[in-house]
Amino acid sequence: MVNQPKPIVAMFGGSFDPPHQGHQHIVQSAMQNLGIDKLLVVPAYLSPFKISTLASAQKRLAWCHTLFDSIKDVIVDDYEIQEAKSISTSQSVKHFNTIYTLKYLIVGADNLSTLTQWQNFEWLNQTVIWVIIPRDTYALDTQALRSYKVLELGTPISSSQIRTTQDLAYVDSKIRHSVKDILKGFTSMIIEERIEGIVKILDDKKAEEIEVFNLEDADYIAKRVVIANSLNGKHTLALFEHLKKGVKELGDTFLASDISDEWAVADLGDILIHVMIPEYRQRYSLETFLSELVANQKNQAQ
Repeated sequence: MVNQPKPIVAMFGGSFDPPHQGHQHIVQSAMQNLGIDKLLVVPAYLSPFKISTLASAQKRLAWCHTLFDSIKDVIVDDYEIQEAKSISTSQSVKHFNTIYTLKYLIVGADNLSTLTQWQNFEWLNQTVIWVIIPRDTYALDTQALRSYKVLELGTPISSSQIRTTQDLAYVDSKIRHSVKDILKGFTSMIIEERIEGIVKILDDKKAEEIEVFNLEDADYIAKRVVIANSLNGKHTLALFEHLKKGVKELGDTFLASDISDEWAVADLGDILIHVMIPEYRQRYSLETFLSELVANQKNQAQ
């Protein structure tokens, strides 16, 4: 008896928080252009690079079924959700390779800068062909990749943009109202994701002693305040310019700002960012003032 060859597949993983028509276009384009037998949509229980999700794992799985089940030869697989923990991509690839020949791994261009940090990257790089989805604000830095294809799309919108702008017309009508309901309770999670992005931007450019203050319940002009040290006046200016560019790429913008060699402040509305040389930070003791506000709000809540 001749063994039948295993189906050749591509894997498209992610939080799908929520899934939307942009994801549909990726799946349809992959089916048309990759020469595969099937495509696996694999919603994560929790991404290794995230601390939370907008919706529950089961809700996101149901959304994926709603959005993708009607597309021929596309399989929504609950392997990672059934594991009920954060699963590395390499573990999922090894799992699916027992059933299929997993040839392609679909990732967004925003992942390229961190791919080498993925668990078992070298093994993955030798095992799969990367399929890159371009994003307007991300360079296609593919130097580390053994083999890749670029899948051009005309739909660059992301789930985070949908959550931030609440542009729910772009989400499939069958799940739109469900997303609206969940959004009402998760504005704090969205701000935490923005803070994570801001901290990373500062850290990438060697800012020091980065602190974040949660002033959600305090009588203050912002919900979060980020304070960071620069190395010197020149570094303050460089950090500020890098920060301005970085938050724009994340979908944020400076509503107001003030800058000198010693101290720069950026106002994002609900987030204030202070970058200053150590001497100024010590002189003005801004974190002491903010710490007292946080302590007062905790005492009032008790």
